[in-house]
Amino acid sequence: QIQLVESGGGSVQAGGSLTLSCAASRSVLSINAMGWYRQAPGKERELVSTISAGGGITYVDSVRGRFTISRDSDKNTIYLQMSDLEPDDTGVYYCAAERQYNGGSYHWGYWGQGTQVTVSS
Repeated sequence: QIQLVESGGGSVQAGGSLTLSCAASRSVLSINAMGWYRQAPGKERELVSTISAGGGITYVDSVRGRFTISRDSDKNTIYLQMSDLEPDDTGVYYCAAERQYNGGSYHWGYWGQGTQVTVSS
């Protein structure tokens, strides 16, 4: 069992920055992968970025170069540093942990409660 608690959401103007945090209830190095998803109103949840236990990192094309995922193993926390924010980045951001491959696709075993990010133009 893994509990995930996100924080750091808020409201910013376009071009601004925010850093999201996701604190895990056990060592992030013992979790095979963690990631950030977001869901905009009326849209499906979208994978934004992942970080594996080995340090491998992925980003969706729309955020590459603007967002940075990182982790602090001492604090059992991963971060999503978001800069040059755009209105299309608005949504609820969710932290996910323990990626599983099943039935031809990836699934995540644990989710946080989400944190709202609102970017105004």
